[in-house]
Amino acid sequence: MSTEANAPSPSPSAGEEKPGRIPLAAALSALEGAALVVGGIYMLVMGLLGRPDSPQQAEMGGVTLLALGAIPLFAARGLLLRRGWSRGPALITHLMALPVAWTLLRSHGALIPTGILVAVVSVTGLVLLFSPQTARALGVRGTRPTPEA
Repeated sequence: MSTEANAPSPSPSAGEEKPGRIPLAAALSALEGAALVVGGIYMLVMGLLGRPDSPQQAEMGGVTLLALGAIPLFAARGLLLRRGWSRGPALITHLMALPVAWTLLRSHGALIPTGILVAVVSVTGLVLLFSPQTARALGVRGTRPTPEA
């Protein structure tokens, strides 16, 4: 048994170029996370200072959105650092945004453009993260090597 087989895979060197998909996927995940954090702060402030029907529900909703916003923000950082684990939370966040987009698209007025924006960000993020090049760059197991030409 050789020591090379048990050695951890080397991390990408600083000179290797990142695929353009990874920074874009990270930016989209960070955008979703930032939107959730802003929504959470808004709900907290309105729960504490406003006159909601249920202050406890508004405050709990704000805390929940803050916690949910942390997930895509950590995933975005992991994507930029090319950590394989970061793909899963980013995918889940983009998938969870699809029903939100659908709900916004079925509403009236100014929420329809917001639904379009959420859908575009979510679908674009999913396409980028499901890309074989992204999977290989992140070292996701089960990805096939690119055939040599």
